Amino acid sequence: MRKWIKFELAIVVFALGILVLESCKVEASDADKNLALREEIKDNSPKKRLSKEFKTYWYAGDAEITSYNLEQARYGEIREGHAVLIYVTEPFLAEEQVKADRSNPQNIPVLKLNSTKKYLTGIYPYSIMSSTFYPVYDNQHAIKVTNSVQEWCGHVYAQINNRDQFEIMAHSYFEGEADQNIKVDKTILENELWNKIRIDYQNLPKGDLQIIPSLEYTRLGHKEFKAYAAKATLTEAEGYMHYELDYPGLERNLKIKFSKEFPHTIEGWTESFKSGFGNNAKILTSTATKNKVLKTPYWRQNGNKDVILRDSLGI
Repeated sequence: MRKWIKFELAIVVFALGILVLESCKVEASDADKNLALREEIKDNSPKKRLSKEFKTYWYAGDAEITSYNLEQARYGEIREGHAVLIYVTEPFLAEEQVKADRSNPQNIPVLKLNSTKKYLTGIYPYSIMSSTFYPVYDNQHAIKVTNSVQEWCGHVYAQINNRDQFEIMAHSYFEGEADQNIKVDKTILENELWNKIRIDYQNLPKGDLQIIPSLEYTRLGHKEFKAYAAKATLTEAEGYMHYELDYPGLERNLKIKFSKEFPHTIEGWTESFKSGFGNNAKILTSTATKNKVLKTPYWRQNGNKDVILRDSLGI
């Protein structure tokens, strides 16, 4: 009888061992998937070789800040305001998808663009900011894109994370848009094209494409988060390059003017789209014209004595 009990106990112990091993296999499998995803995000090949002039310009410890005089279409009228593009390089964490605090060989070097706009609609102001984190090696999509819009009616926020798909999270004060979490297949992001211009404009996508419009346009226009058919062209005129996106289904056109020579400064842009309400909506064109450029480590210039530097930007 005792031998039989010992035999049963041995069977139970053996079965438990099998279960533990199988559970370890599942965990290892999940870990392998996560590791593969991290590897895909941080090290897609081939990497673009960074030129000496690129390193000298973008790794000098400064940000490039450019101000623009802005005429912005909103609610069927053109509003005056200003825009600022802030480009700077920084290390980025592949998994957490935030700026890295410490140096690490596994960090992703990105060219970050913070794009801001400020203008008035009657009595109340609009404040818009978009951030795009794009690998300097120009070998994959932006790792992350964010956008926020603040005005007196409320504020909205949207974020794209580059994982196995694009994971989009959005919050809004509008009914029907309140809280969204969706996934879409990876394709060209309009937001990332502004970074690609600065890295290698000759590598810009051209022809008939599927593009996810900028988060700013998507939010302000209450459009669905998805790719839309667009035609992209790159031309040269009067010593400048012009990159144009035409979205026939959205009745929208974006033209970006930039310098042909390095560092391919953004000289300005136009954006035409339908603005207004109902039957009174009409195609209007927003225009941004370069004002001033400043190369400086702005994050250190946060004292009252530094306010005067805004005069250098004309804002």
